[in-house]
Amino acid sequence: NSRGTSYLLKDSVPITEFSASGPFEGYDLLRRGFTSVKNELLPSHPLELSEKNFQFNQDKTNFATLRNIQGLHAPLKLQMEFRAVKQVQRLPFLHSSNVALDTLRGNDECIGFEDILNDPSQSEVMGEPHMMMEYKLGLL
Repeated sequence: NSRGTSYLLKDSVPITEFSASGPFEGYDLLRRGFTSVKNELLPSHPLELSEKNFQFNQDKTNFATLRNIQGLHAPLKLQMEFRAVKQVQRLPFLHSSNVALDTLRGNDECIGFEDILNDPSQSEVMGEPHMMMEYKLGLL
């Protein structure tokens, strides 16, 4: 019952006033959580950020070229088609191949790294279908 305990929290003194400050303050694990070295690491290679944003940069360049050649309507129409195709998905526990999106981008005839080594159908972990649907619908 959150209504019954709200009067206790309203008149309470903030705990931050009692915390130590200065060079001798320790790391408060309960309030700040575990430290993650992964969040503090910088990219290990100068091209890593470029590779992560490759598809976004490629789309941006293609849209700019298309706008210069055909006018403003062409990239807007293509972006609308991209958005419509991204909304069509299978159920969360089934792998979606996104064939329509690959066709729009022109990647349907290319074989890449993710086509061979990133096959979710050969994944070792398969989620519980009911739990995944409840999570997607916001019931959990």
